[in-house]
Amino acid sequence: MRTRIILTIAIAFQVVSITSAQVTHGQKLKLPAPFATPSSGNGPAYKKAPAGFLPKVPAGFQINVFASEFKTPRWMAVAPNGDVFLADSGAGEIVVLRDPKNAGGAQEREVFADGLRRPFGIAFHENYVYIGNMDEVIRISYDPKTSKKIGGKEHLLYLPRGGHITRSLAFSKDGKHLFVGVGSNSNIDTGEDSRRAAVTVCDPDGGNARLYATGLRNPVGLALEPVTGQLWASVNERDELGDDLPPDYLTSLKDGGFYGWPYSYIGDNVDTRVQPQKPELVARAIVPDVLLGAHVAPIQFAFYTGKQFPQSYWGGAFQAEHGSWNRSTRSGYQIEFVAFKNGKPAADPAPFMTGLVPDPSKTEVYGRPAGVAVAEDGSLLVSDDAAGLIYRISVVK
Repeated sequence: MRTRIILTIAIAFQVVSITSAQVTHGQKLKLPAPFATPSSGNGPAYKKAPAGFLPKVPAGFQINVFASEFKTPRWMAVAPNGDVFLADSGAGEIVVLRDPKNAGGAQEREVFADGLRRPFGIAFHENYVYIGNMDEVIRISYDPKTSKKIGGKEHLLYLPRGGHITRSLAFSKDGKHLFVGVGSNSNIDTGEDSRRAAVTVCDPDGGNARLYATGLRNPVGLALEPVTGQLWASVNERDELGDDLPPDYLTSLKDGGFYGWPYSYIGDNVDTRVQPQKPELVARAIVPDVLLGAHVAPIQFAFYTGKQFPQSYWGGAFQAEHGSWNRSTRSGYQIEFVAFKNGKPAADPAPFMTGLVPDPSKTEVYGRPAGVAVAEDGSLLVSDDAAGLIYRISVVK
C-alpha cells in the first residue's frame, strides 16, 4: 500500500483537501460510509454562457478561445511538428488545427480523417497516426512534417462495442508497445468481457495483445509520466454509493496490477452490492496514487512538458474533470493541477481552471472540460465538449 495518499473530496463545490499520511501496516484510509447520503440523479444541463464569458484561471494567467464550432471535441494530441490533432467524437472526425502566426488561435483547420465511430484516443508512432474508435484501434500513415494523410485506415485491434465508449491510447517510451484503455459496460456487473475495465497492451501493429492492468472501471485518460516513462491513468469510479463515495482517481499502473473494480474500491473497501465476491482479488487491490473528488469524472490529463508556465508547474499533471451527475451538489467541471516531483505526486490536487458552474446547486453549466494538451509554445489547451470549443491558457506577458 502507498505510504502517502492524496485525497480530495468536493463538498458544496468547495474543494477540501485531506492528506492521509502513513497509510501503511494495515491502517485504513478513512472514506465516507456507503450510502451515507442518497444516490442522486443530478445530471447537468448545458446553458450557453453570456457573451464574453471565459472560465477563471489563476493570477498571472490568461484564457482565450483557441477554436470553436465543434460537435463533441474531446481528446487532443500534439503532433511532433506542433500541429494539434483533435478527436471530434460526435462528428466522427479527427481534425488538425494550426496556429502558424502564433496568434493564440487556430487560423488553419482541416479534417484529417472522417467516417469514424466515436473516435477518442490519438497517438503518434513513426509515420502513423493511431486512433481509438469505439470498437477498434486503427492507424493511418501520414507525413509527420505536414500532417497530411498518405494512406487509408488500417485495422489493428478489435475492441468491445458500447458501454463506456472512450478508447484512450498511449505508446510506451521506447515505442515498442501501445496501451489501450477500455471502460466497463456497467456500474458494478461481474462477468464482463475481460478487455473491459482494463488497459490492454499490444505491439504497434496490434499483435500480441494482452491485459496490462485490470479492475479499472473506466480508465479514460492515459499518459506517460515524462521523467520515469511510467504509464498513468485517470479513472472514473462507480456510482450510486452516495455523494462522496468513491473518489475518482489518477494513478500509476503496474503491469499485472488489479485496482479493485467491481469487487472493491480504493484498495480493499468491499462493495457489498457485488455478488459473489472474490476476496483473493480484493486482497491484492492496489490503492491509487492520487484520489480526486467523488463523481468528478476525470477524462484526459496531460503532464506539463512546456516551459512557459512558472517552474512550479513543470512536470505536473493537468486533469480535465468532466463533472458529476451522481451527486446532489455539482462537482468537477474544471481543470485540476497535481504537482509532481521526480516523477511522483508532490501535493494535493488544486483547482486551476474553474467558473463553468454558475450555481452548483442548480442544473445549468457553461461547459464540461474533456481534453487537455500542452501546445508546442507551452500554453495549455482545453477542449469543452458541451460548449463545442477549445480554450487556450497562457501566461500573461
